[in-house]
Amino acid sequence: MSKRKEGERMKRFLDTFTQDYLDDILVRLAHHSAGIEGNTISLPATVSIILNGTLPTSGKATVREFYEIENHKQAFEHVIQHLANEDSLSIEIIKEIHSDLTDRLQYDRGQFKKNENMIIGSEFQTASPAETPFLVQQLVDNLEYRLDVADSDDDKLLAILDTHIQFERIHPFSDGNGRTGRMTLNYSLLQQGFPPLIIEKETKAQYIEFLGNQDVDGFVQFAKALLDKEQKRMQAFRNMDQERIEFK
Repeated sequence: MSKRKEGERMKRFLDTFTQDYLDDILVRLAHHSAGIEGNTISLPATVSIILNGTLPTSGKATVREFYEIENHKQAFEHVIQHLANEDSLSIEIIKEIHSDLTDRLQYDRGQFKKNENMIIGSEFQTASPAETPFLVQQLVDNLEYRLDVADSDDDKLLAILDTHIQFERIHPFSDGNGRTGRMTLNYSLLQQGFPPLIIEKETKAQYIEFLGNQDVDGFVQFAKALLDKEQKRMQAFRNMDQERIEFK
């Protein structure tokens, strides 16, 4: 497919996303992705933070937790802008996502790790700081190649989910790898015309097991069920928007 036709396809796809649905994606992604990392802010409070910029006074959230949620807003806005501009996934975009998500939280935001790190409870060694830049570039290049030669949506989904597993095992940043990886995962999914994948915090144990065991096939089946559910949710928002237009 030519660059022009690819851009037209992406524009048509993004145009099917109503503003309410974009807000809905952002709220759920922020709530669950941060929640997987231990954030305790509730879903209603996440709505208040994302859509109103305020945190209910009744909550006991820390300032850090507030920023973990709020930072998803600028990260998601930049993701949509890059998609609209037909920008291919790159190290620069991954670093920008990390920088947005860790704004006011990390001194080294947007920079690859300079010291060894580990994943709590994991039995494998993450990449060393020295090899991280090469491995992430290799990961991006391999994903682009696999997507170019893919014969079906199943092949594309497999490539994207496998890349996510490998990204988390590299663990390229000192912190914020989970949130960055899941936002990057959705960048690739949306760019290929898939619905977003919202991994709910209640399924954390299952999700972590897919990553730890490099169970790509299990992850694909898990994701397919969520993507089917998300497709129906997307259509429901379109229907709501159409009814609103007809009512006017």
